[in-house]
Amino acid sequence: MSIINLAQAERIIDAIIERGVTLDCRPLSVIVVEPGCKVKAFKKEDGASMIRFEMAYGKAYAALALGRSSMLVHQRAEERPIFMRYLIAASGEQVFPEGGGMVIRDDNGEVIGAVGVTGDTEDRDDELAAFGIRAAGLKTDEDCAAMGRRIGLIRKNPPAGRAPAGKRKSK
Repeated sequence: MSIINLAQAERIIDAIIERGVTLDCRPLSVIVVEPGCKVKAFKKEDGASMIRFEMAYGKAYAALALGRSSMLVHQRAEERPIFMRYLIAASGEQVFPEGGGMVIRDDNGEVIGAVGVTGDTEDRDDELAAFGIRAAGLKTDEDCAAMGRRIGLIRKNPPAGRAPAGKRKSK
């Protein structure tokens, strides 16, 4: 198993912060973690508010724990709040289901870490996470979509409320 190295982690973080300055984002906090969610690197811009480490960590944790971007985790939370409440509790309250967390993949599609970005809007945090991953020459889930199930990717969340075939109630 490959693990993201410090130079890659720093490149991701620096690219995100530089891009955030260019886009005039609010002060950002960015974390990169290894598989298992061990912190590799973290930076918090001057002026960033409290608990940004925890928020960035929670987004990266959500991406790793569920194998999908934290934006998709957020969608799942809206579709199935009881299920998500259980997952958050089971994680010891470490999952933060908001956009800005993404798994980081190598050229073979293997997960080598995750990034969590917080400070601006959810959509902007998500955009910046993808930008940083690509700036370091690494891949997002979107970049590896053609590899599909072989590397554990699904295209989107299945529709909420649908019972599996054979378990549906007849009308």
